[in-house]
Amino acid sequence: MLVMDPHNRHMAPGLAAVLPSQADLEQRGREMLVMDPHNRHMAPRQAPGWARAWRAPGMCGSPPGRGGAQEASGGEADVAPAVRLETMTAALTAPFPWSDVWGQDAAVQTLRQAASDPTALSHAWLITGPPGSGRSTLAYAFAAALIADRPDDENAMRQVLAGTHPDLTALRTDKIIITIAEARSLVERSYFAPSAGRYRVIVVEDADRMVERTSNVLLKALEEPPEQTVWVLCAPSEADLLPTIRSRVRTVRLHEPEVADVARLITLRTGIDEATAEQAARHAQRHIGMAQRLATDEGARRRRDETLRAVLGVRGVGTAVEVAGQIIQAATDDAKALTAERDASERAGLLRTVGVAEGQAVPPALRSQISALEDDQKKRATRSLRDGIDRVLTDLQSMYRDVVMLQFGRDEELINGELRIELTALAAAWPVERTLIALDAISETRETLQRNVSPLLATESLLVTISSGRTP
Repeated sequence: MLVMDPHNRHMAPGLAAVLPSQADLEQRGREMLVMDPHNRHMAPRQAPGWARAWRAPGMCGSPPGRGGAQEASGGEADVAPAVRLETMTAALTAPFPWSDVWGQDAAVQTLRQAASDPTALSHAWLITGPPGSGRSTLAYAFAAALIADRPDDENAMRQVLAGTHPDLTALRTDKIIITIAEARSLVERSYFAPSAGRYRVIVVEDADRMVERTSNVLLKALEEPPEQTVWVLCAPSEADLLPTIRSRVRTVRLHEPEVADVARLITLRTGIDEATAEQAARHAQRHIGMAQRLATDEGARRRRDETLRAVLGVRGVGTAVEVAGQIIQAATDDAKALTAERDASERAGLLRTVGVAEGQAVPPALRSQISALEDDQKKRATRSLRDGIDRVLTDLQSMYRDVVMLQFGRDEELINGELRIELTALAAAWPVERTLIALDAISETRETLQRNVSPLLATESLLVTISSGRTP
C-alpha cells in the first residue's frame, strides 16, 4: 500500500509495485470496517429506572445489539470513513463533555447513546484509531458521561476530565510496557462500587502495551464484570490486543481527518496562520497533537527540515554514520527536555513527602524509594527516546513515500511539498525498486527499535541501506 498509517508503530506497510487507484483504496477502507462476526458481546447491564430516561438529544432508533445494523455487524460501532468540514463544525459545538472530541461524530453518537441508555451499554469497550485521532479524549468524555449523575452535572464531568474523580481509574503508562502489577491494581479497583457517580470507569489508554501475561490478568474481570463497572480500552487497532480480549469488548473505530480539517482545527485552537497550520497538518500526516506541536514550535519545524535534507545528502558509509549520530543526539536532547523538568519535580515531591529537606542527605531507609522512582524515570526516558526516533523514521517514511508517488506520476498530494525539487530529482535518478527497498528498511527499523537494540546502530544500518540501495 502506498497510503499508510505511518504513526502506527505496529504496522509494517508492504508496498506493492503498482500504485492502487482511489477506488481500490476506498474499497480497502470499506473492507476494514467489516465486523468480526465472532466478536461476542455481553448482554447490556441494567441500571436504575431513572437512568433509562436519560437519553442524549437526537438519539433514536434501535440501540446497538437490539436489532438493526448494529446487530448485523456483530455489535461493533460503524464509523464513517469520510469527514467533511460541516461535520467538523458540528463536532466543535457538541455538548459538554463531548466538545473536545473532534471529527468523530459517529463514534460520539454511539457512545452518547450508550451513556444515556443502559440497554445500549456494554461493560467493556475498545476504542481504536490511529495516533492523533482522539482515542483518549473520547474515552474520558465517555467516562464523564457515564459517571455523572445527571446530564447537566458539569462539576462531576469536569472532575473526570481532570482525572480527579474518585470513580475514575485511569492508566497511562510512560514506560515501554504495562506491568502485571499495574494490571492487577486496575482489576482490584474495578471491584469497588462507585462512590459518587452512576458507574465506576476504568480507562486504559495504552492497552496495546500489554504483553500476553499482562492481558491475561484482565480476562477474569472482563469475563465476569462487576456491577456498575465499565472498562474502556484504547489501542491503535484490534490486532494489537489478544483475541481473548477482543472477544470480550465492543469496538468503536475512529478514523483520521483530512489534512484541511486538521489545519482548520489548529488555526482555531492556536490562532496560527493558515499556511503554517496546513504545512504542520501535512507534515504530521493528520496527527492532531503532532500537528499542533509543529505549528507552534518553530524549532521542531526546523529540526524536521534539517533532518530530511541531511538524509537526502547521505552518499556513503561516512556520511551515514555522521547523520545517524545527529539524529540520535537530537532525539536524545528532545527526550531529556521533555522529561527533565518532570523528573526533578517528582524527586522533589517524594523527598518532601518523606520529610527530607532540600539538600539534605537521603537516609538509608528511604533510598529504596528513591531508587524505585529513578528506575521508573529511566524507563520513561527510554520510551521517550524511542518515540522520538520513531517520529524521525515516520518523517523519512513520508519522504520516500513522496518519491514513489512522483515515480508513478502522482504529484498532487505530496506530504513534503517543500522538498519537491529535491524529491523530483531523486525520483528520476532512482528506480522504483530502490525506493521500495528504502521504505521496507524504514519499516523494519521501526519494528527493530521496539526490541532491545542500539538505536544508533539501527539508524546507521538504515542509512547505509538507503544510500547504497542494498539490504545488508
